[in-house]
Amino acid sequence: MGVKVREREGMYRYLIVGLLTLLFSISMAVTAYSGQYEDAMAAYKRGDYATAYRLFKPMAEQGHAEAQYNLGGMYAEGRGVPQDYGEATKWFRKAAEQGNAMAQYNLGGMYFRGRGVPRDFVLAHMWFNLSVSRVPASEGEKREATEIIIALVASKMTSFQIAEAQRLAREWKPKEEER
Repeated sequence: MGVKVREREGMYRYLIVGLLTLLFSISMAVTAYSGQYEDAMAAYKRGDYATAYRLFKPMAEQGHAEAQYNLGGMYAEGRGVPQDYGEATKWFRKAAEQGNAMAQYNLGGMYFRGRGVPRDFVLAHMWFNLSVSRVPASEGEKREATEIIIALVASKMTSFQIAEAQRLAREWKPKEEER
């Protein structure tokens, strides 16, 4: 009986050590990404778009939604890269699918204007709806502005299209980035 108890205690020790090692590794990775993201944002803010791109790119490829959103913005505006709405849409979509509200807003805009994707009011309405649902109440002006845009999009749609967009927004679920 005593041997089984000691074996179990030993197994628990290995399990605890393993979990602590895993948690430490994760925290180190998060800290590294955090510093890299801050460095990329600082480079972007000072107009060093080449450095910002170089730092954002690997994070975006690893599924970092904010880095994907920022790369999308760089492509949409032609900052540090040639303006390319198709590429901008790819990054906005990856971040939007993870639930990034600003990427959802920008993706809605791409569908509304037909930039990088075919013009599609149903998808524009859906992405704008998802975006506004994630904007905190404390950002009332941003919410109001998005609701005005949703009304503008809706004015160009049939009632069936609006219902379809609302259904898509209700059924939408964020997904983890595939790596």
